[in-house]
Amino acid sequence: MKTEIRSNWSHAILVCKKCSKKAKKRGLRFGKDGDTLPKALKKSLGTKKGRKAPLGLVEVSCLDICPKNGVVVVDTRTPGQWRIVGTDADMDELARQLESVEK
Repeated sequence: MKTEIRSNWSHAILVCKKCSKKAKKRGLRFGKDGDTLPKALKKSLGTKKGRKAPLGLVEVSCLDICPKNGVVVVDTRTPGQWRIVGTDADMDELARQLESVEK
């Protein structure tokens, strides 16, 4: 039995599932097409499914921030810096920031 599996991910983007669910329930939409945040990020980032994608977008359980009009996002390259993404956020700019390596 394998104990390790290789992945092509350079990093992962963690999106709070509870925030996304609350935002959807409140009628908050993200991006040009009015999607949920994970779906809008997937479109903007152009990510594919699975471990062979260049980066991963993972919905995680509650991160205990719970903003009223936004969703919490964590980039695993900078775990000390969490983002609250509002509905007015530019998805293309956010995708560019999450794709690029910040120093």
